[in-house]
Amino acid sequence: MNSAEALARIQEVKRRREAELLRKANVVAVGIGYRQRGGRSTDELCLVVSVRRKVPLEALAPEDRIPPEIDGVPVDVQEVGTLRAL
Repeated sequence: MNSAEALARIQEVKRRREAELLRKANVVAVGIGYRQRGGRSTDELCLVVSVRRKVPLEALAPEDRIPPEIDGVPVDVQEVGTLRAL
């Protein structure tokens, strides 16, 4: 799959699953971007789920857990804090 096809696939999954993800506790945004590893961006395009604060998986209710992949698309959970409109 080339990058244009990958982007189209991620956009489709985002469109279908965004509302569901935003209902999860701690989730503040859903977007498309590059996976972060050790504070650096990689070249892996993915669905980015932004959360106020990362917490251990076992501290989350099962319905609030975010899987590492949704519909075959990689997911990266990124801590962003509280978002506020200017």
